[in-house]
Amino acid sequence: MKIFYSLCLAAIAAGAVNAAPQNELQLVDQTLANPDNEPAPVHPVPHDRQVKWMETEFYAFFHYGMNTFTDKEWGNGDEDTKLYAPLSKPNPRQWLEAVKEAGMKGGIAVVKHHDGFCLWPTETTDHSIINAGNENGKTNIAEEFAQAARDLDMKYGFYVSPWDRNSAYYGDGTNNYVEKVFKKQCDELTSYGTDQFEMWFDGANGGGGYYGGANENRTIDASTYYDIPNLRDWVHKKMPDCVMWGVGDEARWIGNEAGWAGETCWSYGDGVNGDPNAWYWKHGESDAKATNRGWFWHSGENPHSANRVWQFYMETIGRNATLILNYPPNNHGILPEADVKVLKEFGEMLRQRLGTDLAPMATAEASVTRTNGASRTYDASNLIDGDKETYWAAPDGVTDATITLTFDEPKNVHLIALQEYMRLGQRIKEFEVETSTDGFTWIPFTGMQTTTVGYKRILALSGSTSNYGDGQDLKAIRIHIRDAKACPTLHTVSIY
Repeated sequence: MKIFYSLCLAAIAAGAVNAAPQNELQLVDQTLANPDNEPAPVHPVPHDRQVKWMETEFYAFFHYGMNTFTDKEWGNGDEDTKLYAPLSKPNPRQWLEAVKEAGMKGGIAVVKHHDGFCLWPTETTDHSIINAGNENGKTNIAEEFAQAARDLDMKYGFYVSPWDRNSAYYGDGTNNYVEKVFKKQCDELTSYGTDQFEMWFDGANGGGGYYGGANENRTIDASTYYDIPNLRDWVHKKMPDCVMWGVGDEARWIGNEAGWAGETCWSYGDGVNGDPNAWYWKHGESDAKATNRGWFWHSGENPHSANRVWQFYMETIGRNATLILNYPPNNHGILPEADVKVLKEFGEMLRQRLGTDLAPMATAEASVTRTNGASRTYDASNLIDGDKETYWAAPDGVTDATITLTFDEPKNVHLIALQEYMRLGQRIKEFEVETSTDGFTWIPFTGMQTTTVGYKRILALSGSTSNYGDGQDLKAIRIHIRDAKACPTLHTVSIY
């Protein structure tokens, strides 16, 4: 007790020496919780990697591999590796150069389909290019594709089929396939770059196959078999900006392979419309064939016209989805000349139709505007400043607002595009558009549904996703947001 009492006295004495005088001002750090007065996020919200992925918008699919030489769409896994014998050295750079001409920002190469044949020299199986039928076939597609994308300043990723109809390990009742084959293959592909923007894990899983000679049906439960949570964590540690499509559950299949999304389209839920009540972010990706046969190249196929590609574009990117459009390299390992010609035509069409935004020439006004913060403003002028990180917002509790863009002189208008500030969540549930030729008389636009906006909604004044029309000479455009989950935000309004 004496020792304890002595220690207490010493502590009090030390405190008295170090204590500040009572009349000395004590400064306390008082940081405002929201100095910029930003709207509270409406959950779910996207991760930064998902925002970057949405911004890619338009990219290519390249189905190429064993099926190119067997005239199949799904190989069984028992194909002789010597059948893979390209007639020329494959040229992934040519693939990417062609789609870049069309305005695409990247591409995904199929480097392993369900037959298990790998287009890089993997250590996991002999069913790969190391045993190809000629020297052309030994070209490392994964390596050359990744390098070409970097050289062309394009995004890239790989399709790696989780289902492997060749591997004896697949669905054998153990975790050998996932640990010894699938993860190792994914890991090998990171050696060609950790800057992949998407890893495409197809949803086809289990069924009949060769399976190392077993020649039987094998079924698995995809939700547990691939150990998705740990797989996702492992991929993100290796590739922080890589979105896992399909099995990875960070982006969703839009629900068809026909290149269209619903006019009402939420960035969460499933299918063509999504679900406004779903609880996690899963933006839609629409995959479509740009040729009239299969996903892989087949003799005698022809590409769809540039105008058909425009329809794909309007019904996917114009409806809050991304578009991955498939152009299959042929048995020479290049895109056919007919495909290249259409891609160039579409690129010219896209530049002509979406190359000049008229909105910055207008005056933008809003019926309500959120109070500015310490370093952020919410004025309607943010809608036309060309900066995706500035945005207009309504005050808290306000879900009905009007934005008006007025020109000094009438402009010929075909298209109107709206973009929400998605980092704070998708909000708009219903809006309407009115146009005016004189700035006083307003005519309602009724040609398309005006429900959700999301990352991007493009309205065609022709009322058609395929008919561009002659446009309308307009003095003003009025956007009336009628309902939203919370105070609406828009970062850009574009007029073409």
